[in-house]
Amino acid sequence: MPNPKRKHTPARRDSRRAANWKLEVKSLSSCPQCGALRLPHRVCPACGVYNGKIEAPKKESKKDEGQKPK
Repeated sequence: MPNPKRKHTPARRDSRRAANWKLEVKSLSSCPQCGALRLPHRVCPACGVYNGKIEAPKKESKKDEGQKPK
């Protein structure tokens, strides 16, 4: 198998790698309860509803309660 005769420059290498890198827009859906935008299949950050049920907020662990805020 043939080998390259010269080293590729970092610019050439990086431009080749960057050609396949793209940011994708996250798909957002509206909450049926309050109408706020949220990620699909996740609890609504505004009202806490998922699949027609209100999800209980996560309780803080005892480790976090004893620590002072920075």
